[in-house]
Amino acid sequence: MDARAWTQILARYRQPSTGRGILEITLTVVPLVVLWVMAWATLDVGYWLALPFALAAGAFLVRLFAIQHDCGHGAFFRHRLANDWIGRIAGVLTFTPYEVWRQIHASHHATTGNLDRRGLGDVDTLTVNEYRARSLWGRLRYRLYRHPLVMFGLGPAYLFILQHRLPVGSMRRGWRPWASTMTTNLAIAAIAAVLIWLIGIKPFLLVHLPIVLLAASVGVWMFYVQHQFENTTWATDRAWNLHDAALYGSSYYDLPGFLRWFTADIGVHHVHHLCSRIPFYRLSRVLREHAELRDVGRLTLLDSFRCVNLVLWDEARGRLVSFREARAPG
Repeated sequence: MDARAWTQILARYRQPSTGRGILEITLTVVPLVVLWVMAWATLDVGYWLALPFALAAGAFLVRLFAIQHDCGHGAFFRHRLANDWIGRIAGVLTFTPYEVWRQIHASHHATTGNLDRRGLGDVDTLTVNEYRARSLWGRLRYRLYRHPLVMFGLGPAYLFILQHRLPVGSMRRGWRPWASTMTTNLAIAAIAAVLIWLIGIKPFLLVHLPIVLLAASVGVWMFYVQHQFENTTWATDRAWNLHDAALYGSSYYDLPGFLRWFTADIGVHHVHHLCSRIPFYRLSRVLREHAELRDVGRLTLLDSFRCVNLVLWDEARGRLVSFREARAPG
């Protein structure tokens, strides 16, 4: 399957619809607000009732991040200003400085699967030989980083609540990353201050913290399985090809229908990487009309859980392996 040829085929799906974009925002933001209010309103009844409302709101926050993601690619609306302003507003709610994230994410798209250009916008991944060459302390740090409790629990909380408060990765790129980050921080602080003034700090934390933590963990999980699967592809700069890396280094996360809706079909990631200007609401149509793409990098929900143990790139075997497999002879 010629990856470069697919980019020409997929180009006809790129045109966004303003009406559809407004509808998708409405279907995401209105339930998010309603569920937030319901979580707060039911606190006096019991946290056993309020928490499910908060967790449901977290699912809609995941969807809002997916909309922000499309805006960052210029794919959600026809006009750049519309994309950028919706992305900035969404970034306040998702705790993500829009301009900084957009720049880092563009680097991710431009370098995914390139062993010589790792480190920006990626899940840190070592080769087997690199891991073996590390000191005992270096191996332990990598194992801790890759532990599921860190990768999908502590890590997402740190990333969205703390790390995003500074333009990490873009600090030396002038004033724009700082302006994006600090403006986002001020907006977050203002909204939080108003809500705390209205309902109190304890109710605010009881409602909003689970929403943010769930959305952060789901977001990191989605990003993880999109590239950290057994038969992904990595190559040195000399052998690396942008289109092949997009098609074969990104998964098709074949989720149940309701999960596809909440994640805005970002699981159709191989198509997205080949043509990032396709709005998420057209990705399922691509698969319906081009059935051969359904078998490329396909992961079911059950398959994805097995990806957690795949932590090292084995250059000899040409696939991701677990720590245990790395100890075994090739």
